[in-house]
Amino acid sequence: MSCKSVFRPCIDLHGGQVKQIVGGTLSDNDPQILKTNFVASQPPRYFAELYKTHSLHGGHVIKLGPGNDDAAKEALAAWPGGLQIGGGITDANAQEWFNAGASKVIVTSYLFPEGRFSRQRLQTISSIVTKDKLVVDVSCRRRGDKWLVAMNKWQDITDMEVCKGVAGRLKFICSEFLIHAADVEGLCKGIDTDLVKKLGEWVTIPTTYAGGAKGNIDLRTVHELSGGRVDLTYGSSLDIFGGTLVKFEELVTWDKTKDPVL
Repeated sequence: MSCKSVFRPCIDLHGGQVKQIVGGTLSDNDPQILKTNFVASQPPRYFAELYKTHSLHGGHVIKLGPGNDDAAKEALAAWPGGLQIGGGITDANAQEWFNAGASKVIVTSYLFPEGRFSRQRLQTISSIVTKDKLVVDVSCRRRGDKWLVAMNKWQDITDMEVCKGVAGRLKFICSEFLIHAADVEGLCKGIDTDLVKKLGEWVTIPTTYAGGAKGNIDLRTVHELSGGRVDLTYGSSLDIFGGTLVKFEELVTWDKTKDPVL
């Protein structure tokens, strides 16, 4: 694992377009509550090419609902082997996404039939794609002093708690964790510092946190809280996504400099 937290880029897709959405407002049952912070005028390949130009590895493309397959494949084709893919990934379609250019596949809802974690499903998909190409998404919502994994666009709470024990067991079957803090995702009001600190104590494989980042300093904060064990994704606050709080070029500088100052 890296001893320095780095910036991990993302491409969030909704309705075939690159968007930034307030995570807690995504719902199949009530689309009227959806809050969108940004809709890109550029196609998905633009962002993939931008990340490729700056050699920003380990980024993820997330399909938020149906109608995003073509957009996702466009992004992956722009940088074959440079981006991970998540959203509706199962044992049946994982190979299709590797064929499309994904470096790794990210799984969430598939692992939780009827909201209950299935170790058998995890072992099945791990045996198909291999541990090195599998990322487990344990995005979560806070409930009291705990964080519970949320699936189906972060609307349905599962029976799995994000904790040291779970991180310790899953690390033998996957190569990375992706964790959106759904309660603060897209709000630009600050990261969940409690969760980031705990992740730093719990994880021993590469882990990316997303949710609430609102300033360059958040990357240093994540580095300090996690001991460099957790990386950070920026969304709505980032200038390439219409934000005014964080400059993309400064995050690139952090990644490329041994001892950067933000």
